[in-house]
Amino acid sequence: MSAWTTVCPLTDILPATGVCALVGTQQVALFRPRNDEQVFAISNIDPFFEASVLSRGIIAEHQNELWVASPLKKQRFRLRDGLCMEDESRSVAHFEARVQNGNVQVRL
Repeated sequence: MSAWTTVCPLTDILPATGVCALVGTQQVALFRPRNDEQVFAISNIDPFFEASVLSRGIIAEHQNELWVASPLKKQRFRLRDGLCMEDESRSVAHFEARVQNGNVQVRL
């Protein structure tokens, strides 16, 4: 299993937003849905357009799950596992994410 990589202080991600980080060679979209220490990490690449945009999507709740809507055509990806609501074959990679000592960490 790969090691945890410290990406940024939690305070660098405003609540209800996402940011993009390069972890190794992987573009990772990090999301902080609320004003707490819960963070999620999925691939930043929109699989419908091969564009690096998911970190700029809008976070929404649907059926008690958190999703991000792509800023391009609004396909939704579940934050906990990267599942695409509209087309499961276009789901994105999901990565483990946590907050340790005030820093966001990701494990690819």
